[in-house]
Amino acid sequence: MYKRLIYNEIKKRMSEPRRFIQVLSGPRQTGKTTLARQVLKSLDWPGHYATADEPALKGPDWIEQQWEVVRTRLKSDAKIQQGLLVLDEIQKLPGWSETVKRLWDEDTFSKLPLHVFILGSSPLLVQKGLTESLAGRFEMNRITHWSYAEMQAAFGFGVNEYIYYGGYPGSAALIDDRTRWAGYIIDSLIETTISRDILLMTRVDKPALLRRLFELGCSYSGQILSYQKMIGQLQDVGNTTTLAHYLNLLQGAGLLAGLPKYAGQKVRQRASSPKFLVLNTSLMTATTYGSFEDTRNNTKLWGRLVETAVGASLFNSVIAKNIDLFYWAGRNRELDFVLARGNELIAIEVKTTAHKSRLPGIAAFSKQFPAAKKLLVGNQGIPVEEFLLTPVEALF
Repeated sequence: MYKRLIYNEIKKRMSEPRRFIQVLSGPRQTGKTTLARQVLKSLDWPGHYATADEPALKGPDWIEQQWEVVRTRLKSDAKIQQGLLVLDEIQKLPGWSETVKRLWDEDTFSKLPLHVFILGSSPLLVQKGLTESLAGRFEMNRITHWSYAEMQAAFGFGVNEYIYYGGYPGSAALIDDRTRWAGYIIDSLIETTISRDILLMTRVDKPALLRRLFELGCSYSGQILSYQKMIGQLQDVGNTTTLAHYLNLLQGAGLLAGLPKYAGQKVRQRASSPKFLVLNTSLMTATTYGSFEDTRNNTKLWGRLVETAVGASLFNSVIAKNIDLFYWAGRNRELDFVLARGNELIAIEVKTTAHKSRLPGIAAFSKQFPAAKKLLVGNQGIPVEEFLLTPVEALF
């Protein structure tokens, strides 16, 4: 059992007097369904699991039918204290949040102790439904890509394997056959996420542009690219607003983020050129890199991959923790990452080669923000493996 902290937290919440809808949201293949089934299996309550990720068309009536399965069991035996309903891929049902609200409020009024899990692999759409109809009735549990510690515990990954093969648990059994492994990542994860979680669920006027933007992000992960340069690279007549929107969709699906520049001012941060960052290194290696051995022996490529692994780890670790992640650049100086928690700042430089003796990015950033804590990751600093195993809160 992994994602253990979230599992324990959910079990604790379900023992509390007040009921909340527990929402598990995050990218595909990160363990949402497994986690919900583990909770369901661990309880002595009557429970029911149902998924909307099936070919038959479904609507509000389907939700009510699944709800009644557990309601009936609860009402049939006065000795049964509580029940649990798990609804998976909920974002695929039009108007789902209004139906869930009505049924939840009915149970609350009648004091029926029915607990509900809602699972979704399109966080933006799940969040939209929650804020539109379910305010005050839910608690969010964000399921992120698997960390190095989780892949190490579950599959015995070493740090170099994690850096190259990333944190998708379903792909771990395939790493000895790169062709099969890459095919799984591209077909079962990337294509499924783009076609089913973004294009089918959200209005995208230029789907080819969104796909090319993702490919560009994989090629330039760890690099800063202005929206105007993106338009030139993509050879498309799209505007910067469209690209920013598509990048936001890719980030919401757990594929590709655009880190903002730290400027100390929110307005300037929003207007900055983004730094591409894939959120799981396998998205990068499966699409644009060669074999593990060839990549490991290419100092430049491996350095970019290590920086991306560190950045993806930070990005996934700060979610829902009131910590923000940025990059910084100024006067031909660049700092890989900046963590901000309130007034606390941490400047992070990733160094993978011995010949890079000067770190002008940290020096320039510290001159402008002297109170910032400075961390070097890699050669002559915190070992990469140690850094990936360190909770982000412990860095402050």
